[in-house]
Amino acid sequence: MKDESSAVYGTELTWFKSSYSSSNNGEDCVEVAATRRTIHIRDSKYPDGDLLCVPPGTWAAFVTYAAAG
Repeated sequence: MKDESSAVYGTELTWFKSSYSSSNNGEDCVEVAATRRTIHIRDSKYPDGDLLCVPPGTWAAFVTYAAAG
Protein backbone atom coordinates (compact mmCIF):
# COMPACT_ATOMS: atom_id res chain seq x y z
CA MET A 1 0.00 0.00 0.00
CA LYS A 2 1.38 3.40 -0.88
CA ASP A 3 1.33 5.66 2.14
CA GLU A 4 2.95 9.03 1.61
CA SER A 5 5.95 10.83 0.22
CA SER A 6 8.49 12.68 2.29
CA ALA A 7 11.92 14.17 1.90
CA VAL A 8 14.84 12.48 3.63
CA TYR A 9 18.43 13.55 3.08
CA GLY A 10 17.30 15.72 0.16
CA THR A 11 15.63 12.78 -1.61
CA GLU A 12 11.90 12.35 -2.09
CA LEU A 13 10.80 9.01 -0.64
CA THR A 14 7.57 7.12 -1.18
CA TRP A 15 6.64 5.11 1.89
CA PHE A 16 4.81 1.78 1.83
CA LYS A 17 3.13 0.18 4.84
CA SER A 18 3.53 -3.50 5.56
CA SER A 19 0.73 -5.62 4.16
CA TYR A 20 1.07 -7.80 7.27
CA SER A 21 0.01 -5.09 9.69
CA SER A 22 -2.37 -6.58 12.25
CA SER A 23 -3.52 -3.30 13.76
CA ASN A 24 -7.19 -2.43 13.55
CA ASN A 25 -6.39 1.25 13.12
CA GLY A 26 -3.59 0.70 10.59
CA GLU A 27 -1.05 2.70 12.56
CA ASP A 28 1.01 -0.11 14.09
CA CYS A 29 3.29 -1.26 11.35
CA VAL A 30 6.58 -0.89 9.59
CA GLU A 31 6.94 1.43 6.62
CA VAL A 32 9.59 1.04 3.94
CA ALA A 33 10.89 3.43 1.27
CA ALA A 34 13.41 2.26 -1.31
CA THR A 35 16.03 4.11 -3.31
CA ARG A 36 18.62 2.58 -5.59
CA ARG A 37 21.22 2.45 -2.82
CA THR A 38 19.27 2.35 0.43
CA ILE A 39 16.17 0.83 1.99
CA HIS A 40 14.71 3.21 4.61
CA ILE A 41 12.65 1.64 7.40
CA ARG A 42 10.57 3.46 10.01
CA ASP A 43 7.86 2.92 12.60
CA SER A 44 4.57 4.27 11.23
CA LYS A 45 3.64 5.64 14.67
CA TYR A 46 6.71 7.93 14.57
CA PRO A 47 7.12 9.07 10.94
CA ASP A 48 9.41 11.92 11.98
CA GLY A 49 11.50 9.68 14.22
CA ASP A 50 14.67 7.77 13.54
CA LEU A 51 15.13 5.67 10.43
CA LEU A 52 16.90 2.39 9.96
CA CYS A 53 18.74 2.42 6.63
CA VAL A 54 20.22 -0.71 5.05
CA PRO A 55 21.61 -1.72 1.65
CA PRO A 56 19.12 -3.47 -0.68
CA GLY A 57 20.94 -6.82 -0.36
CA THR A 58 20.61 -6.73 3.43
CA TRP A 59 16.90 -5.96 3.14
CA ALA A 60 16.39 -8.80 0.64
CA ALA A 61 18.13 -11.25 2.99
CA PHE A 62 15.95 -10.10 5.90
CA VAL A 63 12.72 -10.45 3.89
CA THR A 64 13.77 -13.93 2.74
CA TYR A 65 14.52 -14.90 6.34
CA ALA A 66 11.26 -13.44 7.67
CA ALA A 67 9.18 -15.14 4.96
CA ALA A 68 10.70 -18.51 5.87
CA GLY A 69 9.00 -18.17 9.18
